[in-house]
Amino acid sequence: MRILMIGDVVGPGGCQFLRQTLPALKTEYAPDVVVANGENSASGNGLLPVSADFLLDSGVDVITTGNHALKRIQSYEYYDRTPRVLRPLNLHRSAPGQGFYIHDDPRHPLAVISLQGRAFMDPIDNPYDTVDALLDSLDTRCVLIDFHAEATAEKQALAYYLDGRVSAVIGTHTHVQTADARILPQGTAFMCDVGMCGGYDTVIGVDPQNPIAKLRTGLPARFEYPSDQAEYALWAVVIDIDPQTGKAVGISPLCRRGRLA
Repeated sequence: MRILMIGDVVGPGGCQFLRQTLPALKTEYAPDVVVANGENSASGNGLLPVSADFLLDSGVDVITTGNHALKRIQSYEYYDRTPRVLRPLNLHRSAPGQGFYIHDDPRHPLAVISLQGRAFMDPIDNPYDTVDALLDSLDTRCVLIDFHAEATAEKQALAYYLDGRVSAVIGTHTHVQTADARILPQGTAFMCDVGMCGGYDTVIGVDPQNPIAKLRTGLPARFEYPSDQAEYALWAVVIDIDPQTGKAVGISPLCRRGRLA
């Protein structure tokens, strides 16, 4: 089976660029499942029902999230009624929604898990214990984990911990695609960060002058998205899995650049 996973979709422009780019990617790569991280899809970050529905209507099968998942209270009821839109599995049990979804294709069922790290992040339950408990209850061979985390070492450590037990551990959150896509010794595909879908000449999706001002002065700064005339980019990764074993047999990063139609 083949998975196309798209990095953090940033703002309305990122949503629109995904919509106009995804059909060609589907034609070229013929994925069985398309997964995208949508925790920054709403204007001002977070996820709203309108931004999540836009991504699903654009051809995304499952949406994962991360530390901004519950930033918008308007999304709480939406998580409860939309199982294909995930919040991190290791949030407190009182959180709305769920942290995993079984994409039940008769040929290639796939468990998608949204998991969040703890280093340099808000307090959250232990991702190791949380994912162990879930994996013990699953009977699906093919398992994809979106590990939304800040630290490179934390992402690597979880991937090696789960090597051979899941099909892929793909990192999100930093919005910068890393050059370490590989298959670990026991058959788990791994990549520290898949990247993002958003403005190309930006600092992780926003106008560079905004974060420059904040980092230089320490004062608050309003982040702004690039204009509709700016260049956009979609970073993603294609993962091939043997459905009989659940082991990864291929992983290939990609990037598509262009302007909004």
